[in-house]
Amino acid sequence: MSRIAIFDCDGTLVDGQANVCEAMEEAFAAASLAAPPRALIRRAVGLSLPQAMGLLLPESTPDQQEMLAESYRIAFREHRRQGRIDEPLFEGIGPLLRRLHQDGWQLAVATGKSRRGLCHCLAAHGISDLFCSLQTADDHPSKPDPAMIAAVLWETGAQAHDAVMIGDTSFDMLMASAAGVRAIGVDWGYHHAEELLATGADRVVDTVEELAAMLTVPHG
Repeated sequence: MSRIAIFDCDGTLVDGQANVCEAMEEAFAAASLAAPPRALIRRAVGLSLPQAMGLLLPESTPDQQEMLAESYRIAFREHRRQGRIDEPLFEGIGPLLRRLHQDGWQLAVATGKSRRGLCHCLAAHGISDLFCSLQTADDHPSKPDPAMIAAVLWETGAQAHDAVMIGDTSFDMLMASAAGVRAIGVDWGYHHAEELLATGADRVVDTVEELAAMLTVPHG
């Protein structure tokens, strides 16, 4: 049984889709571009910002992608300054994290968010102290590159067979596969269960209760 659980953030721990969509629409408007449909924006969640922009605007150049990414960062920071950011934990996630921590699991996050954004999010929910490793887009290539998971394993001294990646997108599943880590998909985020299974999920859970049942069985 794995004893280090690596969680994605947006779409897995918290529901921040409204914030993402609004900031993305403002970023495209600042560049005098029509914003992509929200359904497509949600599909890009999990990628680092320049890569997300490339997915949303395939004909764009790397310079344009970075420009859009910076506009997104500016919009998101302004929303936070105005108190408009709402990133609620999915129901049951807080108690699950605390139960895992009490049971001796090491907990980590691997996310396309910035470190500043992730730290603010975790602190707002009073769960920062539960995590021993935080890996963000600031320090690593975009998912599905396995660098974030490799960093978690290095920081914690864990082996790949001791770890499980829990996420809601195919990017998370592909990252786990590339790192040689078991993957559990959650069906309350941004990609469909069929996609998660097709990209390497060992199993997809429909509810937090089902995830808890998988992770809180007696060890050994």
